[in-house]
Amino acid sequence: MQVDQTLVERIVSQVLAELGQRQGAIAQPGGTADDGLVALEEMGEAKPGTRSDEVVVGLSPGFGARFKRNITGIRLSAVLRELLAGIEEEGVSARVVRVRHTSDVAFIGHTAAKLSGSGIGIGILSRGTTVIHQKDLAPLTNLELFPQSPILDLETYRAIGRNAAKYAKGEAPAPVPVKNDQMARPKYQAVAAVLHIKETKLVEPGAPPVECQVRFAS
Repeated sequence: MQVDQTLVERIVSQVLAELGQRQGAIAQPGGTADDGLVALEEMGEAKPGTRSDEVVVGLSPGFGARFKRNITGIRLSAVLRELLAGIEEEGVSARVVRVRHTSDVAFIGHTAAKLSGSGIGIGILSRGTTVIHQKDLAPLTNLELFPQSPILDLETYRAIGRNAAKYAKGEAPAPVPVKNDQMARPKYQAVAAVLHIKETKLVEPGAPPVECQVRFAS
């Protein structure tokens, strides 16, 4: 039986409205990249890095612009801050780019890794799904994948940043531990599907990644 996409979107819009009432809006119209807590200024086409001590974080098309919160309502500004803090804790520099040609976390992470001087990149979607990638791996292969965004908290994102930095230094860290919640998938599956549809509509086929200057509010 085929499911009417319009019906699915209408039903999930009601779910999003309920989430918004409890947690604040998950998505904001207008494409601004400044929510008062972090500003993401696009600085032109991103180029491959030359520093061997960097990790590139690849943001999805709507991260911090169309979308301000992840699937469970955590501010994306806080998520990004923790990723960058984790990288910097290991003495590695971080660079942020926006990947515009795809909404697939594997290809976002692989694009970030290819731009990274160390060959290590992080890809993250607006809903929170994250991957640590390496440029020499196939796009659908990775170092660590975190597909269940509803169970990722700020502590986990910081640990992801730390592990990415360790890979950049040539270490072989233990995988980041994540919580196990059997109900997370059925509870959020429909919401995740609609958020993916909305982010995919922001994809610009063939558009190159752009460098982002990140400024956090003090």
